[in-house]
Amino acid sequence: KPFFKVAVLNPQQALTAAYHPFLATKYIQFFAVRNEKESLKKVARHQIDMLLKLEGKEKGYWINSESPKSYLVEKLLQASDSKLKRNQTENTPVTYLDWVIPGVLGMNIMFSCLFGVGFVIVRYRKNGYLKRLNATPLTPFEFIVAQMSSRLILVIAVSSFLFVATHAILKFSMIGSYFDLLVVAILGTISLISLSLLITSRVSSEELAGGLLNVVSWPMMFLSGVWFSLEGSPEIVKKVADFFPLTHILNAARAIMIDGKGLADLTYPLSMLLLMSIIFIAAGSWLFKWSE
Repeated sequence: KPFFKVAVLNPQQALTAAYHPFLATKYIQFFAVRNEKESLKKVARHQIDMLLKLEGKEKGYWINSESPKSYLVEKLLQASDSKLKRNQTENTPVTYLDWVIPGVLGMNIMFSCLFGVGFVIVRYRKNGYLKRLNATPLTPFEFIVAQMSSRLILVIAVSSFLFVATHAILKFSMIGSYFDLLVVAILGTISLISLSLLITSRVSSEELAGGLLNVVSWPMMFLSGVWFSLEGSPEIVKKVADFFPLTHILNAARAIMIDGKGLADLTYPLSMLLLMSIIFIAAGSWLFKWSE
């Protein structure tokens, strides 16, 4: 696995040692980028360890002064070519803690929603509780909405407490609006709860439910940007990650907490979360089974 990610701005040839000796360094992932402004932002946000420009009059590189990885990559580059000019990123650099905390809190919400809701539904079905409810005028849609509402209150309350306690201890960045972040948390929680209800809509075995929930939660934990960015990954991997609710939750949360953006700037992730919630609720209601 490469230790570092280095983006090369507008390269004129293949990224090999013939282009520049630094590109022969092992365990560094080099990839081409075209948008300088967007790449600088990613350097400042720990998504890229260095932006390298090897063409034109202003040859040089950009790093995040708060990143240990950027520091080490710079030392390797200077050992290969000490003439390149060091530049500062246009965006204010943030610490890795500022970048990773939203991922950890989002992962906690994901596990609370998937396993905290899914196992309860399976247990209800297994012990016959749902079969008794089926004798009432209650519809699957009403039952699912009721379950979502109760779990939503619990998950948001616990997550809010964790956010406040963690912020008081670690003092991570929170530039945007707390209300906007709460809206993202609520919408994201609804999408994850509805996904859990969809997965367990017909399952009667807790073992099978655990396996299915793990099949969904593990890819989200590794591909949604909890611990590391997908910059430089194959496009197919990025497209797969785009189908996960957690990806859009973290993108929106980091935009609010680190960049200070508002809900009006987050049309895409919010609309994707809303669309996923509607699809999951509709499919879960249609597939829902009361008894084993």
